[in-house]
Amino acid sequence: MNYLDTIDWGRLPEILTFDRDSPMIFSSGLFLFCALLFLPIYILLRNRTAMRILFVASFSLFFYYESSGMYVLILLFSATMDYFIGRAMGGSENPRVRRGLMALSVLVNLGLLSYFKYFYFLLDLTQMALAAFGLSAPLDVPLEARDYFIPAGISFYTFQTLSYTVDIYRGEIRPLRKWIDYLFYLSFFPQLVAGPIVRAKDFIPQIHRRPQLLKAEYGEALALIISGLIKKAIIGDFIGANLVDQVFAEPSRFTGIENLFATYGYAMQIYCDFSGYSDMAIGIALLLGFRFNINFDSPYQSGSITEFWRRWHISLSSWLRDYLYIPLGGNRKGRIRTYINLFLTMLLGGLWHGAALRFVLWGAIHGVALALHKLYLSTITRLGWRREKPLWIQRFLGQIITFHLVCFAWIFFRADSMETATTVISQIAGHFSPEVFLQFVEGYRGVLIIMAIGYLLHITSHRQEQWFRSWITNRNFVIQAAVFILVIFAMLQIRSADAQPFIYFNF
Repeated sequence: MNYLDTIDWGRLPEILTFDRDSPMIFSSGLFLFCALLFLPIYILLRNRTAMRILFVASFSLFFYYESSGMYVLILLFSATMDYFIGRAMGGSENPRVRRGLMALSVLVNLGLLSYFKYFYFLLDLTQMALAAFGLSAPLDVPLEARDYFIPAGISFYTFQTLSYTVDIYRGEIRPLRKWIDYLFYLSFFPQLVAGPIVRAKDFIPQIHRRPQLLKAEYGEALALIISGLIKKAIIGDFIGANLVDQVFAEPSRFTGIENLFATYGYAMQIYCDFSGYSDMAIGIALLLGFRFNINFDSPYQSGSITEFWRRWHISLSSWLRDYLYIPLGGNRKGRIRTYINLFLTMLLGGLWHGAALRFVLWGAIHGVALALHKLYLSTITRLGWRREKPLWIQRFLGQIITFHLVCFAWIFFRADSMETATTVISQIAGHFSPEVFLQFVEGYRGVLIIMAIGYLLHITSHRQEQWFRSWITNRNFVIQAAVFILVIFAMLQIRSADAQPFIYFNF
């Protein structure tokens, strides 16, 4: 019997309709099915630039529709608005006109982002302020009537489109002449919904380049996709479902040692989830002939919080540096202003992740830590104590301190409320119960093994990534396909439910 005869084609419209509870992600069966249809057509169009651009842009819009439904219209609006603003800005030499156009782009894009992410947050703050003075709120929306759905990736593509208009305003790039080219850039599906944030000046020169996939690049792309699937669907999802979600749902029911390991588990889960997505996005883009910059560089090996932010979510941290920290004055306004700028940048970075005080606190912790580290460096430099290369024991202690500071901040990031976060901390501090350690290990043996494997791979990431990339590149197609199928099989066996959405879909 032909395989195609076994497919229930009558359900195809239902399958291809947006499902809010099951968005399309790279590790889902629907994406794999669509990718098998997409790739042959893309290859056939590699020499027909206009048709290829139109085809990829159309597929990207379909991909985004499967992630956010009719909010795809917001993406189209942003693309159209900033395309015309860019054209107008590029065609004017009047500074006032250019400033006005730039302000319009910032106001509209941040206005849309603020509406979808911060409306109820600002409403609640307003109601709390009015209640403090004994006044009633002009608009009181009950919790059960609120719709918290946020268009997938709106934070990412908002930053991406702003980088385009800002770079035109600064004279660093010229505006695109064709709307479809800009839509292609903004909606390119590999990085659309969860990054990495791709700068226009890095991406645009690649649009009209004929896609070429050399053996080394194909091996690199396949290795990235496989490692991303392993990180996300095997390590990250397993740790989340079997430890982190259980503990953070009701932390008071668990001992301090269980809360502590759930925090360690979340640190590995969010890294595997987000870096796994980035690996897959970079790998898929490379298959299509586009090269993105690295987005994660073994961040938990960092010896300081400053180094951590050079290694974690590099596309976001560099965006915040270039478009927020430096415009605020960077380190050009004196030491005190530098510390304030660092704090404000991370505070706003925390708010970018979510409309809740716990995200603001997460950003504040990192902002204070960055400022204190900069103060520490300036102090030991002034005293002549700074070494060009720290001793191994200094580096090791710095790694331990940095990792635990990051984990402490992750508690506020993961918890669904401040009450949950404070309960986790109080359980760790006041109800540690080391006597149950052996029982804990016995009860969570599987998840602890997966965690240990995750951290071991992280520690040796550079060596093992290079080895795996070379190994997969030098194998023949049959072995490459077998490895990929084996990973898919393992992914299906280990997960306990449908494909879990990526954590950063929420941001």
